[in-house]
Order: sequence, then C-alpha cells, then structure tokens
Amino acid sequence: MSSYTVDERGVLNNFAVEPKMYVEESDRAGFTPYAELLNGRLAMIGFASLLILEVSTGHGLIWWLTNI
Repeated sequence: MSSYTVDERGVLNNFAVEPKMYVEESDRAGFTPYAELLNGRLAMIGFASLLILEVSTGHGLIWWLTNI
C-alpha cells in the first residue's frame, strides 16, 4: 500500500502513513521478571560505579558527596 495517491486531475494527495497498532501481552510494570532483572542490572552498575569512584579518589561515597 502506498502512502500517496494521484487523482484523475493528476493532483498528488499525500496522506500520513499510520503505524501498525499492536498490544504487547507481557506486563512491564510491577514485580515481573523483567522489572526484577532490570533492577538487578542497575544495582550492579551502581555498585561497580561506587567501587570505581572509591578506587579513583581513595575516599568513599560519603566523603565525595560532602566535597562536591
């Protein structure tokens, strides 16, 4: 199906192409496996960031936050 038409006078009519609609069956909110996996990954990123901060500055998070 094309997104434009030409009428009998040769005038081009452009219409917006509508995206296909769909409903996702899986839940993405609440205590779902997806949410728990995302939460765990973000916690690991945060913990690794804190370790890198402590190794690079020689001080912990509380010291770094008070001296910003």
